[in-house]
Amino acid sequence: MKSLLKENDLAPDFTLPDETGIEHNLSEFKGKTIVLYFYPKDDTPGCTKEACSFRDNFSQLTSKGAIVIGISKDSPKSHEKFKIKYNLPFILLADEKAEVIKLYDCWGTKNMYGKIIEGTLRKTFIIDKNGIIKKIFEKVTPEGHAEEILKYI
Repeated sequence: MKSLLKENDLAPDFTLPDETGIEHNLSEFKGKTIVLYFYPKDDTPGCTKEACSFRDNFSQLTSKGAIVIGISKDSPKSHEKFKIKYNLPFILLADEKAEVIKLYDCWGTKNMYGKIIEGTLRKTFIIDKNGIIKKIFEKVTPEGHAEEILKYI
C-alpha cells in the first residue's frame, strides 16, 4: 500500500510515551533530522535486526545530526526490555492503539508466513529540521536499513 503521506509533506505531529512512560511530541525534535521508523514487534527476528542495525550505526547517524525514533504497538514495558536486552541507544515510542501508526499510513495487510494479517508495516520516514518529510522508505528490509539511511542523509 502506497503511503497517503508524500515526500515534502509536513510530518504530522503526535505525542506518545517512551519506554519509561515519558511523553514525547515529534515537534520537540524540530531542528534535527529525524529518522522515524515504524516496526511490527519488539524482540522478533526482523525487528531485532533492524533495531541492531540502527544501534550499530547510531554514532554515524548522530554525527550527521540525526535522531532515531522507533514506533510500534508494544507497551512501554516491552520497549524497556527490548532496549535493555539489545543495548539500544535511541528512543522507542509506544503506540498501543496504533493511532500514530495509522496516521503515518503504516497499518495494513501483510503476508505473515503465508497467512494474511493486519498489522504494522515496516516503513521509515526521514524528516528534516523544519518538520518536512524528505524521504519515505516503503517496504523496508531490516538488514542493512540503517546503512541505506546513512547513505541518504
